[in-house]
Amino acid sequence: MSDALPGPDGVLRCPWALSAADYVAYHDEEWGRPVHGDDALYERLCLEAFQSGLSWITILRRRPGFRAAFADFSIARVAAFEDADKERLLADPGIIRNRAKIEATVANARVLAGWAPGELDAFVWSFAPDPASRPAPRALSDVPAVTDESTALAKALKKRGIRFVGPTTAYALMQACGLVDDHLADCGAREAR
Repeated sequence: MSDALPGPDGVLRCPWALSAADYVAYHDEEWGRPVHGDDALYERLCLEAFQSGLSWITILRRRPGFRAAFADFSIARVAAFEDADKERLLADPGIIRNRAKIEATVANARVLAGWAPGELDAFVWSFAPDPASRPAPRALSDVPAVTDESTALAKALKKRGIRFVGPTTAYALMQACGLVDDHLADCGAREAR
C-alpha cells in the first residue's frame, strides 16, 4: 500500500502535491525531474536556501519575483550585483527579504562565476546516488530529510565557498533537481518520468 492519493483528476500523487493548487503542476512537471545547466542549478540552490525556515509554497508563489529580482538567476549577472542591488533586494516585496539569504545568493554567484562552464552541473550531479540502490518510497515516512549523499554534497559545496547550504537544503535540492526520485511508488509523476 502506498500513501499516494488521487487528485481531482483521479491521478495518484504524493500527498503534499494536493495541499495547494500551485503544487500540482510543480509536482507533476518539475519536482524530481532532472535539472541541468549551471544557472538552472544555481536558481534551485538559491530557492532552496530561501526556503529554509519557510514553506515551499511561499517560495513557489514568489518564484516569478525571485527571477525578476535576481536577473533570472544568471550567475554572471548576479555576481556583478553591488551594494545598491542588495539594498534594492531588501526592499523588494516580491521576494523573501532576508539579508543573510540575499548576501549568500550574491556571494555564491561570485564564487560560481569563477567555476568553469558546466562545472556546477557536473559537481552537483556527481553526488547523485545510484537509482538502483534506492527503492521507490511507498510512504512519506520512507522519504528521508537528509542522506549521506546530501551531507557530502553540502560539505563539498561549503568547502568550495558556497554559503547557506546544509545537508537538509542539499537533499531538498537533490529531490527538486532529480538527483533522487522521491515520488511515491504509486505516484503518477513517477510513472510519467
